Amino acid sequence: MITLDASVGEGGGQVLRTATALAAVLKEPCSIYNIRANRPNPGLREQHLQGLLAVAKLCNGSVKNSFVGSKEIEFYPGDSFEKRVEVNISTAGSVTLVLQSLMIAASPARENVGIKISGGATNTSWSPPVDYTKNVFFPLLGNMGYVADLEVKRRGFYPRGGAETACNLKPAKKLKNIRLEDRGDVKIIRGVSVCANLPGSVAERQRISAENILRKAGYDTEIKEEVVNPDSTGSALVLWAECRNSVLGADALGEIKKSAENVGREAAEKMVAQLQEDFSLDPHASDQIIPYIALAHGESSFTTSEITKHTLTNIGICEKLLGVKFSVGENKISVVGAGRADGNV
Repeated sequence: MITLDASVGEGGGQVLRTATALAAVLKEPCSIYNIRANRPNPGLREQHLQGLLAVAKLCNGSVKNSFVGSKEIEFYPGDSFEKRVEVNISTAGSVTLVLQSLMIAASPARENVGIKISGGATNTSWSPPVDYTKNVFFPLLGNMGYVADLEVKRRGFYPRGGAETACNLKPAKKLKNIRLEDRGDVKIIRGVSVCANLPGSVAERQRISAENILRKAGYDTEIKEEVVNPDSTGSALVLWAECRNSVLGADALGEIKKSAENVGREAAEKMVAQLQEDFSLDPHASDQIIPYIALAHGESSFTTSEITKHTLTNIGICEKLLGVKFSVGENKISVVGAGRADGNV
């Protein structure tokens, strides 16, 4: 049985998400202890629990000690994959963090996998918004042959959540390596300015603020407005820069006493800062792509503006479970993949 200490590296839920997903790919049981040990509320939270149970459901596996607050679990993956998985998040936990585990775990599936997530938040702190996942990470993953699509049926914001999303996964027949060392010229910066249960002018003000900064920096823009009325209230702006060889993202979340103009400014300034250097991936994509290039065939490499604790944590897990060895430079990461995620064969 694979045994991992979840307090190492990033120290949050990353070890749990990546390790159980890879265990499902390898069909090997794993034991994980010290789950979120250094957090103010240690152990599994509702979103971690539901993500874990969803991976078990996907691969017809089972979990011991699966309850909120559990600091140690044992995960026993099955040997077949379900075509549909439904997840219910009763809190405002992140939809995209639940998807992260499921997408890795589904990579060797022989057929398409449909995922329905009820509840949770589409836009929340400390995790990628759904628009980032759909417009930045999915295109990058598509370059490796893994095709995914995400439909947002209802937005969800903290503290109520209440989102509704559907995702369709089409795993690659052979997960390909990627070489992303040159981002290339920026073609256009697209985005979406969202407000929920707020005056439509909020979305407009966020958009105008971001456009002013981006256009002053010399970029063409196309930012859409989305005014919705779900069960929760909030606002957000998500941007993605479509470049010749890659896609980079930036976002900002509305908060109490934070003006719409400041939301737009924050997202735009993050994007401009990213594009001042010629790195191929932003920090969020860098940590998320690690398990896939570790599973792929051949040598992959990319450059990034920042190598975060999340990225290093994922590297450590992949090295232990897959037997690969990453090369990590100041702003460059490379690895020869293990070739362990062939689906649809």
